[in-house]
Amino acid sequence: MKLGARMLKTGLAVAVALYVASLFGFTSPVFAAIAAVFSIQPSIYRSYQSIIEQIQANIIGATVAVIAVSTLGNDPFIVGFAIIIVIGLTMNLKMNENTISLAVVAVIALMDTTELQFIDFAAARFTSLMIGILAAFIVNLVFLPPRYETRLFQKIDRSTSDILQWLRVTIRHLSDEPALKSEINRLQKEISLIDHTYLLYSEERTYLRKRRFSKARKLVLFRQMISTTKKSFDVLKAFYRLDDDIEHIPKDFQELLVNELDKVIHSHEKLILSLMGRIKRTHKESLRDDVYSPDIPMLVEKLIQVYENDQNADKLIFLPLASQLMEYHQQLEHLQRLLQSYQAYHHEEHLKTTETNPSL
Repeated sequence: MKLGARMLKTGLAVAVALYVASLFGFTSPVFAAIAAVFSIQPSIYRSYQSIIEQIQANIIGATVAVIAVSTLGNDPFIVGFAIIIVIGLTMNLKMNENTISLAVVAVIALMDTTELQFIDFAAARFTSLMIGILAAFIVNLVFLPPRYETRLFQKIDRSTSDILQWLRVTIRHLSDEPALKSEINRLQKEISLIDHTYLLYSEERTYLRKRRFSKARKLVLFRQMISTTKKSFDVLKAFYRLDDDIEHIPKDFQELLVNELDKVIHSHEKLILSLMGRIKRTHKESLRDDVYSPDIPMLVEKLIQVYENDQNADKLIFLPLASQLMEYHQQLEHLQRLLQSYQAYHHEEHLKTTETNPSL
């Protein structure tokens, strides 16, 4: 079982909420724990958004519950009616599912049967829920704050490496088809996770002006890295679909295809290494030549001409591959230009690739 930071933070937030609620002598500290579970978020920015929204939702839930009990009582059907009202109000305000669920918990907690004075009872339950929300926010802020820049780069680097390795094997017709099919499905999920991680990273707030400009450039760079990785994945899928057909084209063209694709893959790998700061500054200028050295336009032209005089209509199936190769090459060129621009303005800085890297 793999324990993630969010799992640990959820457990810690529940423990803190229970301890604080018990310290204040609340009779039902369990509601503080429930609120803490619903309030843990994957980023500090989302945690801040969540605490504002959940306070609003709890106020709505508490208000509806107090009005319902004061006017209609706390019969089970009245509780159900109050919950319907609260769900309708919170959905109309476009609150997320966790916030709506916590508002429903607030209604149930406040409309519970009690022998105590209702206002005192409701105030105690409402305060208990607020303690849970605040405990989750503090834990999320202080304990293991997420480092999405490092996580994002590692995901991109790992997925890109896997794609390029499979691409090398596939263009030589050495890949095992069932294994490659399974890897394509896995890589598709990994790319979806990369998009989600990029969204979380883009939501992180930077308050110093110098870091804000650096963050903006990094966002552009990361977005292009993701686009280039996706395009390399499209090329891999195209080769997977056409593997049997490519075996029937002339051998000299197959060799040319392998040689040119090797150059493109090498260029992609070198750009990633430069982003990690693993290439000497004196060699960074060579990156420009490496990206331009594969003659993809020539390769695409020959790919189209292979069956130019062939009357077989199936020759058109190679046109998507030609298009994918051109787009992959263009994405690499764009990534190279962005990398040069980033290094020109932040020549002493590299992307955070490991947890031990110094802060930028």
